[in-house]
Amino acid sequence: MKKGYDMLNGQEPADFKGKIRIVAVLFLVAVSILIVRLGYLQIIKGAEFKKKSENNSVRFRQIKPLRGLIMDRNRNILVDNKPSFDVLYMPSKNKANEHSVEKLKNLYESRSMDFPYDQSLLKNAKPYMPVKLDRNVNMEKVALVETNALNLPGIYVDVSPIRLYLDGEILAPVIGYTGEISKEEIEKSDHKYAYGDISGKHGLEKFFDEYIRGRRGAELVEVNVYGREIKNLGRIDPAPGYNMVLTIDADLQKAAWEAVEGKAGSVVAIDPRDGAILAMVSSPSFDPNLFNEGISNELWSQLQSNPFAPLSNKAVSGQYPPGSTYKLVVAAAALEEGIITPDTKIFCNGSYTLGNRTYRCWKKGGHGHVDLHKAIVGSCDVYFYTVGKMLGVDKIAEYAKRFGFGDLSGIDLPNEKKGLIPTRDWKLKRKKEIWQMGETVSISIGQGYNLVTTLQLANAFGAFANGGTLWHPYLVKKIESTDGKVYKEYFSVKKGDLKLSTKTIEILNGALRGVVNDPGGTGANAKLPGIEVCGKTGTSQVLGLPTDEKARRRKVLGAFQKDHALFACYAPSKAPEIAIAVILENAGGGGAVAAPVARKILAAYFEGKKKDKHPPAKAQNERLNELNN
Repeated sequence: MKKGYDMLNGQEPADFKGKIRIVAVLFLVAVSILIVRLGYLQIIKGAEFKKKSENNSVRFRQIKPLRGLIMDRNRNILVDNKPSFDVLYMPSKNKANEHSVEKLKNLYESRSMDFPYDQSLLKNAKPYMPVKLDRNVNMEKVALVETNALNLPGIYVDVSPIRLYLDGEILAPVIGYTGEISKEEIEKSDHKYAYGDISGKHGLEKFFDEYIRGRRGAELVEVNVYGREIKNLGRIDPAPGYNMVLTIDADLQKAAWEAVEGKAGSVVAIDPRDGAILAMVSSPSFDPNLFNEGISNELWSQLQSNPFAPLSNKAVSGQYPPGSTYKLVVAAAALEEGIITPDTKIFCNGSYTLGNRTYRCWKKGGHGHVDLHKAIVGSCDVYFYTVGKMLGVDKIAEYAKRFGFGDLSGIDLPNEKKGLIPTRDWKLKRKKEIWQMGETVSISIGQGYNLVTTLQLANAFGAFANGGTLWHPYLVKKIESTDGKVYKEYFSVKKGDLKLSTKTIEILNGALRGVVNDPGGTGANAKLPGIEVCGKTGTSQVLGLPTDEKARRRKVLGAFQKDHALFACYAPSKAPEIAIAVILENAGGGGAVAAPVARKILAAYFEGKKKDKHPPAKAQNERLNELNN
């Protein structure tokens, strides 16, 4: 064994030292190269990379989903989507962007364009959270921003979908409108929404928002100082909302809107066989497309302060005395309770006296001796004053509630009102007063405390028309995915039963037919050639009218003090397919004003049955395929 031999490596110490020197040299060379490279990046290229790091940023962008289409029962598109261009500003730590908003404002003003954004709000802007400066801008503004992009760092144009309401004001109170979610709504929704999301604000858009709003997407993009995209760092595609197929018939809806002719009030047409809503009009209305642009405070105030309440859906939230249309309820109760027979006659001399008060009939000279049929055909008030007094308020209320009055119908719309059907207990609890017999006399002809909605009135007559089944009225048939697969389907649901005998229904059906078709019937203006229409007129007094009868007869009344005009009907008489209720505010007599409106709607319905209601399959499929892709 050699001296100094390395027992571990089997090598001489001299050889080992030589290899260490080689490794050390290589290490020094590598470190030198690294130092030179770092020096190059820091000293020579430092300024360039510093500028890039300051100027380039990552932008988070929400991608708004397409809301679902809304279609009528024949799959005609009522609500679609269209692209909207918004001008956004992305605040950053880069001082070069500080004056961009001011520059944009000057550009707008130099071309006489309105700059809607309040610049004082920028002090609360957070870095890399986009600020919307202008929404739904025209192509002139888009071009202005794009051509001046180099001088407007941090400002860019974003494209997102907005609603396109094809029928505008015709269906606005029913379908509603959309808008950007508010802070309060985000908190109430348990943060299911985020800032910038679009949600339904009214009508079906609000009630079915969870189905039709879709799911937002997002992407991360790297942009330079001018806001130009450098590369996409990741993307989650949005999911479109479900489509809705309504029970509404677009053609009938339009006919009902035109029949109202701008008068204040509402109309409901319903299928008495299942409770499907065929048309629902509330007038006056508003253009829901205005909300896409961000409605001004001035216009919003005008809509809210308008005494005719264009923003409300009067068909479900307007409450009115039912007038003589209520006589159907009183007559049904009297027959079922054995208070009268069809042959019971009562003498009407034009007035009815109870104690020291006189209640007048609408016909000044009276109707003479009338039985039930003639009392309904001629709408004799004295007959029903007498019968109502014999029934009593609580028995009338019992039957009224069977007809669905005084209760929510359960329709798939927000803000529905219950109306009011008074009883003795109600008055005692509400007003701390005992019920008076004179109040029974008033409610017997649909006056006094009685309040109903147009929807309740249409549904009640629909229930009578079908033989006694009260349905839950509904507006939506199906909710579908974009490829046409049914996600949810709605069917008729029974709400109650009138519990009327076949004989009572036959007697009153004949009387309602006589209202329209007999000589002297108050509903003659609803008569339709070839179709037997059954109906009942009504004229309800506005609360707070002057008591001077002479003044009433001279029509010395303000615009908001005139009588409401009502008409409720169904047709055909033997196998009813449609029931209609019309309530026109401060419009006058039901027979003169409301009945002609119903006749026009009935004519449109039966004329429409003769036509092919389905749209061309090719056009419909092309639009759905476009959305699907």
